[in-house]
Amino acid sequence: MKVTVFGIGYVGLVQAAVLADVGHDVLCIDIDVSKVERLNQGHIPIYEPGLEALVRDNRAAGRLNFTADGVAAVKHGEVQFIAVGTPPDEDGSADLKYVLAVAETIGLHMDAALTIIDKSTVPVGTADKVSARIAAMLAQRDRSDLSFEVVSNPEFLKEGCAVADCTRPDRIVIGTASPQAEAVMRELYAPFNRNHDRIIVMDVRSAELTKYAANCLLATKISFMNEMANLAERLGADIEMVRQGIGSDPRIGYQFLYAGVGYGGSCFPKDVQALIQTADGIDFDATLLKAVERRNAEQKQTLFNKLSSRFNGELAGKTFALWGLSFKPNTDDMREAPSRVLMEALWRAGAKVQAYDPEAMEETQRIYGDRDDLRLCGTQEAALKGADALMIVTEWQAFKAPDFNVIKRQLKQPLIFDGRNLFDPGSVLKKGIEYISIGRPLNTV
Repeated sequence: MKVTVFGIGYVGLVQAAVLADVGHDVLCIDIDVSKVERLNQGHIPIYEPGLEALVRDNRAAGRLNFTADGVAAVKHGEVQFIAVGTPPDEDGSADLKYVLAVAETIGLHMDAALTIIDKSTVPVGTADKVSARIAAMLAQRDRSDLSFEVVSNPEFLKEGCAVADCTRPDRIVIGTASPQAEAVMRELYAPFNRNHDRIIVMDVRSAELTKYAANCLLATKISFMNEMANLAERLGADIEMVRQGIGSDPRIGYQFLYAGVGYGGSCFPKDVQALIQTADGIDFDATLLKAVERRNAEQKQTLFNKLSSRFNGELAGKTFALWGLSFKPNTDDMREAPSRVLMEALWRAGAKVQAYDPEAMEETQRIYGDRDDLRLCGTQEAALKGADALMIVTEWQAFKAPDFNVIKRQLKQPLIFDGRNLFDPGSVLKKGIEYISIGRPLNTV
């Protein structure tokens, strides 16, 4: 099939590459001309395991191409994905200006029947707005005879394993009441649906809400565990033991039960806020979602508060090593990252940071530029040298079995603040290192 993908961001690029890899003829469009040029030169704008090779191979095979020409993009595809950003507006609601701009472009230039797919995470009712915008453009051209269907097809990708999620999806949600549109979608996704039927067809509004409900439920599990961690500390319990105890219940499971320093990224914070705003817009008080958001905001302050308490509030002039800048492992994404909250709090307190991350160093440089109170180090060991303590914020694999003798030797004092509970407290204590983690008894030498 000929497929057009509007938006070469995280979702659009991964989806386009995976569709091209199974044989579809995919043309991607973005208004960012420099991004298009870089992609045509083989430069991938994001870090995602497996994506670079997938894009390179399918570009070489001629199945994946990039353009900034809106007219050419609309003319290309019988299926048109809308995968542009929906950034939060000032009130936290999803800003649909980019989605509706694409709808307008499609309506202005389409000359055949099309299936338009909302892949962006959008509020309930967006498909109706997209349909209305396209219809208005067609009427303006006196081409209301052209037929189209707008389908909701939310993405469920996890950063760090998005290619695998897209190649072997748990489910493919299709929101449509049209048998014709359903048939098109089944043909499009047939290569991913052979092992067993992963397709779930529902009405458009239910599909739109499904995406928000999924992300908000996962965010709720994280905030719940962080709340339990704060209780555990005060009650003398160990949240890691609690996690194993409740995770063994198949009704609960182990996923997303890790206590830490809060969730970040491009999805959970934005989607929780957007659903709260949707609820407010229909005079419904989303009390649970508001509590989830409040707990997460407070949890991002946890590591700084522990640090400040340990040093009696005297942080000015001190230097701290920081391992992990991205909001999660296997990505360079720093949107809403807990590391940013921690670093900025330390800078306000007059402290300096020596940081290392396997992938997010360039992104950190882009966000913060050159500053006297931030030094980006080439290795995790280099970040330790002369620091007053080590802070661990992201659970990269490389951080899970470090040389504790090096940590002890390089730091001014043997002190670790672990925001991801990577180590066994007793084992670290035996190595002569003071270890402060999340929701577990304090271990001091």
